[in-house]
Amino acid sequence: MVSRTQRILIIDSDANARAELSRYLEVRGFYALGYSNPSAASALYEGPAPDIIFADLPPDAIREVANRLEDSEYFIPIVACAEQATGADVVAVMRAGASDFLLKPCSSDRKALDDVIAKLLERARINRLNQLYRQELEDANRELRSGMSELSADHRAGRKVQMKMLPEHNMEVNGVVIDHLIKPSLFLSGDFLDYFKLNDDKVMAYIADVSGHGASSAFVTVLLKNLTSRLRRDLRRGFNDEIMHPELFLQRINSELLDTGLGKHVTIFMGIIDLKTRVLSYTVGAHLPMPIIVFENQPAEFLKGSGLPVGLFEEPEWQVFQLALTAPFRLLMFSDGILEVIPAKSLDEKERTLLELVSGGSHTIASLSEALNLDEMTELPDDIAMVSVTDALRDSECPSS
Repeated sequence: MVSRTQRILIIDSDANARAELSRYLEVRGFYALGYSNPSAASALYEGPAPDIIFADLPPDAIREVANRLEDSEYFIPIVACAEQATGADVVAVMRAGASDFLLKPCSSDRKALDDVIAKLLERARINRLNQLYRQELEDANRELRSGMSELSADHRAGRKVQMKMLPEHNMEVNGVVIDHLIKPSLFLSGDFLDYFKLNDDKVMAYIADVSGHGASSAFVTVLLKNLTSRLRRDLRRGFNDEIMHPELFLQRINSELLDTGLGKHVTIFMGIIDLKTRVLSYTVGAHLPMPIIVFENQPAEFLKGSGLPVGLFEEPEWQVFQLALTAPFRLLMFSDGILEVIPAKSLDEKERTLLELVSGGSHTIASLSEALNLDEMTELPDDIAMVSVTDALRDSECPSS
């Protein structure tokens, strides 16, 4: 037995035929409503919509009813009925908007009538489900667009925050000029860099690459900036001098990264230049590629050194390396994203190409960017960060070796 909520509307000027069909439908469990003409069928346009309409009407009237039903929320099939009809008559009512056709009396062939009703109710059910799914999809898409808009706004805000955390361009300290470039592959970058004066004689610079991409990696860059700011403040106030010692600085980052529980680790190169003694002290946290040092009138070369990544082990130790800066120099630091844009197969080939570019005269961020066509790349495979440290002193001002 079908649900009594399924309503069938009958439009037929023949009262006997209308009543006979109504009785049969009610026996079958439907709620039947009969009207003599479309104008009298107020239920067609008011109240709950019918599930099926049986109509003994000419094609023009069928078309008028079908047109009125176009405004309905759901598909309502029309079954055209007639006591007799030619093939052309059937085609005409079907073109006018009928979904099926039955000869009257409709209940004379009960199997055919039941089959038509079952078929059209199933079609209407599927149509309503499709509309429901379509509405749910539209709602989901609307929520997705809203969420994407909010996410995009959050990413733009996050990127502004990251850009504001970066140091000034072309910072000069006692004849040493430090500059940087950072190009995120996404809105937010997992690469970070910073440089600043520690005191009148020393300047510090580091470049870091957080594992992964996106917001969680960007969060770690905020942690790095916050930690650096706290350690600088502690140094000024005389609380501790961890930031003056590269190995202690990395140990502090390691401890705070593990405490976050984010599962993130960092590769980092951190160096301190003593402008008075002309010595670079640095430590390496599994960072690649190593920075390139170029002394005046000498070939470019990678700095020596290695060390564990930061944020993976409980009590790691890092070695401090030193290099005498006995001549005017340029120091170039990179994140590993620079290797991704170098067209070579192996890591050795990529590093060799990078060294050749610097040796060939690409000593500045601008010239290296031009050599690698970074400004023309709309999509990057990885974040790219660079720091350049340029010594403006003359040979005569450098201590002899």
